[in-house]
This record gives sequence, structure tokens and C-alpha cells, in this order.
Amino acid sequence: MIPKESIEIAYSFLHQKRNVYIHSSLGWQREDIEYAVASYADEMNRELLDALSGGREDFLKAHSRFEEDLTSAVAALERMLQNG
Repeated sequence: MIPKESIEIAYSFLHQKRNVYIHSSLGWQREDIEYAVASYADEMNRELLDALSGGREDFLKAHSRFEEDLTSAVAALERMLQNG
């Protein structure tokens, strides 16, 4: 079972990073966010990451899919929080 605290922490972090990322036009800022999120994914609750990633090893780490992955993760975390 995934601790609710892990879901809340992941949601807070990823939601904030997504909001900045999607509104930023600064390449260096977007790269910094990608790096921070990838680093966070390496350390997050493994069961939670597996639930969000669907088993994809490069989830939240692949530049080509980063915005899509980040948006997907935030939406899934929102659903987890609502379903309590």
C-alpha cells in the first residue's frame, strides 16, 4: 500500500514543477525542472512511481515525453488524493 503522505508529497512537488514548466519560455529553467523531477523520481516511493509510470523505466526522465509524463503524473496523483 502506498502511504498517503507519499502521494501528498509527490503531488505537491510535481504540481508545482508542472505549473512552472508549462508556463516557462526559458530553456534553462525547463531543463532545470526536468533534472529536478528526474532526480526526485529516482528517490520517490517505488510503489508510487510504478503506479504512475505503468512500468516505463524512463517515466519522468525522457526529454521527449517529459511534459506528457509530468501532466499524467499530476492528474493521477490528483485522482489518488480524491479517492483517498
